[in-house]
Amino acid sequence: MSLTPQQVKLVRDTIPALTEHGELITTLFYRNMLTAHPELNDYFNTVNQANGRQPRALTAIILSFANNINHITELIPKMERMCQKHCSLGILPEHYDIVAKYLIAAFGEVLGPAMTPAVQIAWNKAYWLLAKMLIGREAQLYHDWQHWQGWRRFRIEQKVEESDDIYSFYLVPEDGKQLPSFMPGQYVSVRVQLPDKGYLQSRQYSLSERPKPDYYRITVKRDRGSQTARQPSYLSNSFGTNPGVVSNMLIDQKNVGDILELTHPAGEFFLDTYNTSSSPLVLISAGVGVTPMVAILNSVVEKQPNRPVSWVQGSRDSIPFYLHVRKVSRDKPHIKTNIFKTRLAESDLAGVTYDHDARVDLAKVHSEDLWLSHSSTEYFICGPEQFMMEMAKRLRELGVSSDRIKLELFSTGDTEFQVDALSIASGRSQATSSCSSSN
Repeated sequence: MSLTPQQVKLVRDTIPALTEHGELITTLFYRNMLTAHPELNDYFNTVNQANGRQPRALTAIILSFANNINHITELIPKMERMCQKHCSLGILPEHYDIVAKYLIAAFGEVLGPAMTPAVQIAWNKAYWLLAKMLIGREAQLYHDWQHWQGWRRFRIEQKVEESDDIYSFYLVPEDGKQLPSFMPGQYVSVRVQLPDKGYLQSRQYSLSERPKPDYYRITVKRDRGSQTARQPSYLSNSFGTNPGVVSNMLIDQKNVGDILELTHPAGEFFLDTYNTSSSPLVLISAGVGVTPMVAILNSVVEKQPNRPVSWVQGSRDSIPFYLHVRKVSRDKPHIKTNIFKTRLAESDLAGVTYDHDARVDLAKVHSEDLWLSHSSTEYFICGPEQFMMEMAKRLRELGVSSDRIKLELFSTGDTEFQVDALSIASGRSQATSSCSSSN
């Protein structure tokens, strides 16, 4: 069902209008679809709707797809990210029909006379070209997950404060059955009921422990929302605009014995534990971006205890998993640590509770700790979007090829084709926070 050259041109000719009126298009799309199908509110991240990130993401994806319509293979990594996200939320083929109807209608409202019958046919074909590829890959993922389809009930077994405003939840399956393994770095979707909203909300949280057969662990950071001036958490309990809904509910209202619903682990950011490579790993994180890194570190310690690992971590105030990481590095001399801290307490000691009094700066890390001389070293980065971009740029300047740099890209924004475009998924937004704090 490929497009003719004429249809490709018709689609691309809409790019200027989409660029100019992109947010209007997506506003109309969401409004009309949710009015007709209010049950779909269960799939949306209401915070990202309110702050405009989700509409901006949809616009960016539409433009990216239109610009690459003759080079679909270039979109495969981004499409994989979408498919993993869709399956973590239970998106089904019938959802694509609903989206098609209201998305193309929104195009028509904005383009007016420019939305000729020929343009409408071309965009329908373009949409379904992408949709069928996504549906096919999602069917494979669902098949791989075998008996765990949809939402599964878990009981909170433990709730542990890791640092200021960051808590770990140890989750045990209510049915008592053994849990499937996963690749360290992946996430689960967590779903809760919002009594004041009348519908469900789902968020994605990185699994922060290596695979265990009897429990999963997620680590959640409180999201205080956008603030004009950020203060240390111990100085202020104030909330800004659009604070996190689910993360704050988990921290404030969910305790040992309470039930949460989870979907099967998913995600394309992970360490492949089936690959027995002994090449060095460099794990770079900031804030709660540390959570998938802990799962990766613990998996390597268990499966490849002699594999070299360099741990580079940044934090403002208290440092999550600090004691654990220091203990691992003491026990395993081939695991090196560089801990950066920007707000020191009176009890902090250089070389003990931190290594560098600064933001994460790879220039301050010894080149041997970055394993730059090893041509197969793998680099994993997770944290706020700007942090990840800066770290990746610096590594490339140091001669590291892009194929050896893995970033946890899932923020919604204009510059990255990172989240659902043509679906009804909620946002795993980290534009102002890090990997595992998902509003």
